[in-house]
Amino acid sequence: MKTCEHSAPSICNLPLVEPRKLDPNIDRNRESLVRYIEKKWVNHTVSHYYFMQDQPQLTGQTNQLQAVRDAFDEWKNLGIGLDFIEVGDAAQAEFRIGFAPGSSWSYVGRDCIDLVPNHEDQTMNFGWDLTTPYGRDTALHEIGHAMGFPHEHQNHKAGIVWDEDAVYANFAGSPNYWDDATTYHNIIRKLSPQDATGSPWDRDSIMHYQFDAGLILSPAEYQQQPLIPSPGLSEMDIQEALKFYPDNSAAQWPELVPFLSHKLDITPGQQLDFTIEPNISRTYNIQTFGTMDTVIVLFEDDDAEPIYLAGDDDSGTNYNSKISQRLINGRRYYLRLRLYSAGASGEGGVMLW
Repeated sequence: MKTCEHSAPSICNLPLVEPRKLDPNIDRNRESLVRYIEKKWVNHTVSHYYFMQDQPQLTGQTNQLQAVRDAFDEWKNLGIGLDFIEVGDAAQAEFRIGFAPGSSWSYVGRDCIDLVPNHEDQTMNFGWDLTTPYGRDTALHEIGHAMGFPHEHQNHKAGIVWDEDAVYANFAGSPNYWDDATTYHNIIRKLSPQDATGSPWDRDSIMHYQFDAGLILSPAEYQQQPLIPSPGLSEMDIQEALKFYPDNSAAQWPELVPFLSHKLDITPGQQLDFTIEPNISRTYNIQTFGTMDTVIVLFEDDDAEPIYLAGDDDSGTNYNSKISQRLINGRRYYLRLRLYSAGASGEGGVMLW
């Protein structure tokens, strides 16, 4: 994360999460596409956040809560298609936020629901003052993780060559006191090693740490000077957020009609949205066809916000996404479909029956 206040701040410490297992024989390009997209939410998701003020060890002061609210608003005010709503019930929240001193962290994207289903457990923490310039960037950074964005300095396109001994020694000391495994997980480890997807390195990203001089061998300029990203969201942060989460809610989405296949004519990372208005109350099946990797999520429209009903993710497997769900005549539903990889044929479809 960013700061110009001091040279050795406490920094984000992501929870250690084992990568999802994929077929060991999976095509490298396909794997890279899956890894790049797998933790992102489908667009038009309404996420709920809850402050864990009922647990004394996790309570935050009023100004700290407001700093987090302001950071959610800053992301939302970019014009993205995600929405963030504060709720008073932990069971309704995907993001459950505490303020235990010492470390700031968040689960990344869909890990918040896939790996932390117990509503009594945290998914995000803020361990220092969020009202300073560095603190404001901390709030933006952790919310960026919750939206599905990883650490930018671990971008495989960054081309950073670390002085690994110096990095391990630096983060073993004050103020972080990390062991080698934590330092490797948060800094040395490269994400998505196949050079097929991902944006160019953005050294000003809100998702980038600052680094003291002498920790980086290449680019050579950082052997003698620190790498300190500019404050706030970078232009590339904004572009990436709008690419994955465009505000196209006013678009006319096609209707999925029973037994009529809809061809998927999109590129990896893009999303299609459909409406479903059943005229008979019964259990329906929704399934993709072809060799594509997709995630599909079904919501019900309750006039206030779309309510999640079911989802399936076939990425990196040899089966197709499928949902079986009872739908009620007279109600409206939305199917969100995000494409990871188009497969060998480059063609596929989705059908309701």
